Amino acid sequence: MDSIRNPQITTAIEHISESVFVGLCHIVGTSRLVTMRRDMVDIKEMVGNQVTTSDEWSGMLSGSHREGFRLEGSDVDYMIWPNNYRVIWKLSQTQYYNTQRQTLILCDCSDSPPGFTLLYLLSPSMDREIRGSCVRMNSRYYVSSSKYRQIMCSASLDSTPHGPCASRRIGAQEFDNALSFVCDFWPPSASSWIDRCHSWPQPHVADDIVKNGCHFVAIGHKLGRHEDHEWRISFSLAEQKLVYVMNHCQFLTYGLLKLFLTEIMNNGLDDEDKLLCSYHMKTAVFWVIQQNTIPHWCPQNLLECFWVCFKLILKWVYEGVCPNFFIPGNNMFLSKIHGVKQHQLFSRLYGMYERGFEFLLHSLYSLSIRSCIIDFLQNPENSIGIEDYTLISEADFDRLLFGETLRYYLIQKLDIQSCIRFRYLQTIEQMIESPILTQYQVVMLQNITAFVLQSTAFILHMGTYTLQNKLRYRADKISCYMLKLAAKFGCITDMLYIAMYYYKTLRYKEALSIIEITKVKLAQPYVMYHDYLNTEMYTEAVGGQSWSAKMRQALASDIRLDIRIHYIIELIPEQQSALQNTCRTLYIPPYILLYMLEILCYRQENTMRAQTALDNLQTLIDFEQRQLIPTINRDISWQILGICQQVTGNLQAALYSYQQSLKQEPFNKIQTATGMRIQEICQWNPSIT
Repeated sequence: MDSIRNPQITTAIEHISESVFVGLCHIVGTSRLVTMRRDMVDIKEMVGNQVTTSDEWSGMLSGSHREGFRLEGSDVDYMIWPNNYRVIWKLSQTQYYNTQRQTLILCDCSDSPPGFTLLYLLSPSMDREIRGSCVRMNSRYYVSSSKYRQIMCSASLDSTPHGPCASRRIGAQEFDNALSFVCDFWPPSASSWIDRCHSWPQPHVADDIVKNGCHFVAIGHKLGRHEDHEWRISFSLAEQKLVYVMNHCQFLTYGLLKLFLTEIMNNGLDDEDKLLCSYHMKTAVFWVIQQNTIPHWCPQNLLECFWVCFKLILKWVYEGVCPNFFIPGNNMFLSKIHGVKQHQLFSRLYGMYERGFEFLLHSLYSLSIRSCIIDFLQNPENSIGIEDYTLISEADFDRLLFGETLRYYLIQKLDIQSCIRFRYLQTIEQMIESPILTQYQVVMLQNITAFVLQSTAFILHMGTYTLQNKLRYRADKISCYMLKLAAKFGCITDMLYIAMYYYKTLRYKEALSIIEITKVKLAQPYVMYHDYLNTEMYTEAVGGQSWSAKMRQALASDIRLDIRIHYIIELIPEQQSALQNTCRTLYIPPYILLYMLEILCYRQENTMRAQTALDNLQTLIDFEQRQLIPTINRDISWQILGICQQVTGNLQAALYSYQQSLKQEPFNKIQTATGMRIQEICQWNPSIT
């Protein structure tokens, strides 16, 4: 591969490197797009973590999604830990805690491999999960990682163990919740990392990393004496901060290594045969940056950057040693890459190395960025600069921006008590005044505000059933005000929460008025919903306006119903079914809910109009308009059609709709409710089958 240094082909290599840079910007993301994704996640977690109390759980998105990647097929990694537990490295650190409020756990690394530890419980735990996870060794009680993992996974019906995580699937997306404990202190075994930080990262970044401590995740070393009970030291937060301070060429080099791993090295292999993982790629990039092996990380140098990282990985495989970036004594190859497998992997990698530039070109044309590279290279004069190639149109960027605000991990779990006590709203009010908010975080904060206002409004109404009329009237006024305010903060379809509330409180004419207004707004050809977007009309209608204005005028989203909050009585069985299956939210396409509310309101006074609305709903579902009903929402869409047919007396049609609902992808986890409704129809009229 040293042939790429041949002066005769330097220009060609630089041009190809630029094409790869452009291709990666389209697949991985431009610098602006990656920054936007990170800002969105950061503000969402700031809101969530600031409202939690000491006896609750905290969490953070980690892994590739937190770093700014949105690669197809990648898992969403999340770390969760109990707030009322803290891990310490030495007994003198107990002085920093109130032991009446927090239970302390002491690290015992004396008999564990580097990077791993046993966790010794210093005082009895009040939590059933922790007590059940303890094992007695040498007259001490240690929290066993394997027992803790087993207990936490069994508490969630649809979770299965996956490494240190409780893994669950929502639709096509895999979610890994890493079960962990938090430590406010930097590990003594990682002190050498501080001494290595001369040029990268900068001192203030290194200080911030050390100040924020580390985590412990529930997995032991496969070759350790106490594998079932050990915990691995996790530097997930530190790694996130390091990735954030990479320049974009460094980040794209990391992205190219991830693509190379997924689409070439591990393509077609079973899980047990995948010896290298994304974490090894990230570790290689960290080491190369810190050792200053490459003086210039730039688009023209991208292939050189990739090659230096590739050679480092080759060296590690040859030696059988992959040193952890923070604790070099932790050889991450030790339990997996050795013996025959190590020899086979090295032979394969060395064969690639020997082919040099030929291998690189062949690999690039095998990756998903192939078409982007070809498009760039078809302009041999390179009259268009790289910056122009990597630009995203206003409409496409808005689609990605709003997609981030509406992702289903927007608020991992809404805290009901925090809504009742207005802690969310108080936190948001404080944040709005912050001068350091980015423009992307303001958009996310608006969306969170709308969601919290809507949830709080319905929660308030749930608590008014036993109140006197005067207090109930005041609560109703507050709820209505919150829902109208949410519609000003949010998107077009947030008006449907007002319609739901009016229907719930028997104000059918007011509900129908809101529905008609929403219909007109949704009918505009420039409205954006999921991936459906008429770019030309969108740009003509709202181009150049603020994101707040675009949200109000041109954005539609699914209606999100928290399963613990009663919205309308007709959907309570579906919420209960989702709750039984540990699903937190129902997602309903806006047109589906709109027609449902119209049918429910009109059936009280105008059966002909109710039938017209039912026919419109039937047509919408029959024609499978995927731009209006995404595949993952078809289970709830057929279900709602069945509910509307049932309440209007067409039991045969309702039965068919419920049966169709069962045939769809069970994204909303409503099968129990569907079975119950089918049984109910058959009991009412045994002749229907």
